[in-house]
Amino acid sequence: MKRRTTFALLTAAAAVLGSVPAVAHADGPGTRTAIVQELIAELPVAAEHRDGYVRTAFRHWIDADKDGCNTRQEVLKQEAVEPPTQEANCKLVGGEWFSYYDDAEIDGSSGLDIDHMVPLAEAWDSGAYDWTAQRRQAYANDLGWSRSLVAVSARTNRQKADQDPSDWTPPAADAKCHYLADWVSVKTRWGLSVDPAEHQALTELAAGCQEETLDVPIA
Repeated sequence: MKRRTTFALLTAAAAVLGSVPAVAHADGPGTRTAIVQELIAELPVAAEHRDGYVRTAFRHWIDADKDGCNTRQEVLKQEAVEPPTQEANCKLVGGEWFSYYDDAEIDGSSGLDIDHMVPLAEAWDSGAYDWTAQRRQAYANDLGWSRSLVAVSARTNRQKADQDPSDWTPPAADAKCHYLADWVSVKTRWGLSVDPAEHQALTELAAGCQEETLDVPIA
């Protein structure tokens, strides 16, 4: 299908670009440009802090621009391989999506979840416990970075739950480096820490991946 072909081409392009040595540098105010391996090394390592977590601490699926579509619906529209029909109240009918976690093509949005790449509970554990309610809401509805929210099969999202990469990575063999880049970029974007086991898992995963350069906008 179209998305699978596009994904393969992007992966191949990333591999070619990744073969060229990259030097980390600041690419202007509010952006961190570096290869994934360097971003991992920069993440602060700290014990997790789960005390006090409740999902309602992160107000999510808001309609930030007041266009009638909430954050979940916006992501579905953005990531559709074949666009759905939008009806009244932003009801999405039909459409097709590609879930890169399990290399699956999914017809209709009912089989999809919108995954917070770094789950809300994990974000809380990693520093969001100390944020304002406004910043937690911004995190939970982050449409400013395409790696933050991902449309994936409901099955894989629920398998993942709130686990970090020391406990769970996508089942699709060619998804792991993509997932690593997504995870690390979100942690970098939001200034979140990693626990020791997570840091080790990220480092080990990165050893098997090309040196992909990311331009991460800092939130």
